[in-house]
Amino acid sequence: MIRFEPRDPHWEARIRDSFARQPAMALIGAGLGRLAPGEVEVVLPIRHEVTQQHGFVHGGVVAMVADSAAGYTAFSLLPADATLLSVEFKLNFLSPGRGVRLAARGRVVKPGRTLSVVEVDVVGIDADGVETSCARMLQTIMALHGQADAPRSSD
Repeated sequence: MIRFEPRDPHWEARIRDSFARQPAMALIGAGLGRLAPGEVEVVLPIRHEVTQQHGFVHGGVVAMVADSAAGYTAFSLLPADATLLSVEFKLNFLSPGRGVRLAARGRVVKPGRTLSVVEVDVVGIDADGVETSCARMLQTIMALHGQADAPRSSD
């Protein structure tokens, strides 16, 4: 496993602050799990409101938690004066999202000054802690240097 050195000594606090400002993650009930430089986990308790008509976690919700995990994974290696945006991703669904919670675990594949590539594995976790692969994402993320990680004006 590759060990990465963060460029911002306050990377963890920046991630927690930024994540706390995401209404979409609050809406679905997602939270942060394990954090390490170049690795971030987003956890989602599974409840009825995030499921589709068959009782599985909706694919759009799976994509939401995977996208956030990927973004914060790349964000953990950015300098303090940068933020980021997703450029593109490919998501393969491997099995239905079910259990008591989902965990989206991101890891940087290739960090870059402008573009970074991140992989995310999403697993469903049952009441006994048994994990089942649900989805795998490959995402490209663009760093925006000299821009604060803050809400943008609507201008």
